[in-house]
Parts: sequence; C-alpha cells; structure tokens
Amino acid sequence: MRGGAPRAARVAEEIRSHAAMILRELKDPRIGFVSVVSAELSTDLRYVKLFVSVYGPEAERKATMTALKRATGYVRTALGQRVRLYHTPEVRFVEDRSMAFGEHINRLLRDVHPEQDGGESEGQRGEDEE
Repeated sequence: MRGGAPRAARVAEEIRSHAAMILRELKDPRIGFVSVVSAELSTDLRYVKLFVSVYGPEAERKATMTALKRATGYVRTALGQRVRLYHTPEVRFVEDRSMAFGEHINRLLRDVHPEQDGGESEGQRGEDEE
C-alpha cells in the first residue's frame, strides 16, 4: 500500500467535486453563487474543511456562509452517500476570500494607473512593434 498523503489528496479532490455538486442542488434561497475552491482533509480522514468562494456583496456573503453552516449536516450526509469511506468526515465551511482580494487589488491598480487599462496599452504595443 502506498503512503497516506496521496490517498488523502485523492479523497479530498473527490469530496471537493461532490460537495460542489451538492451545493448546486441545495434549494436554500439564502445561498448565493458559491464555488468550492478546495478541500483540506485531516490526516485521519475524519474532518474536511471546504474552502468556498462566495460572490456578491458583503451582506449576501454573510447570509450564504450562515446558510452553509446550517446545511453542514445535510452536506455531510449527502457526501456519505456519494463518497465511500469508513467514516464520513465532519464538514466545516471556510470562506476563501482570495478571489475577492485579487479583484480588490486589480481595482486599486486600475485606479492608480488608469492609462494602462483598456485600449491605450494595445496602441502602445503596436508602436513598439513597428
């Protein structure tokens, strides 16, 4: 048998994939647009952190995270039916704000250097190539 780390990585990816499908199937109107970015599985395979990216304004993101936390039991049960493990891991949702942070940085950069946004940079490339 091979080491546990590759197995944990494979199981984590399978859990991430199934969790994304399960979240799409949820009928809770409080849950906005959510993307499961990654899954981090404990070494004993008993706990999983699902890192989710939530799109929308702050109030909507908070409502979505609250609704997700209330749905952990359902998500865990659904995962147990889809992923065959001896113990279904306990689920914990963690908001991944890296995409929102990246968008914020891009917005700040556009504010500082507006001349590099849009068509002018293409025109400059054309002059450089001649």
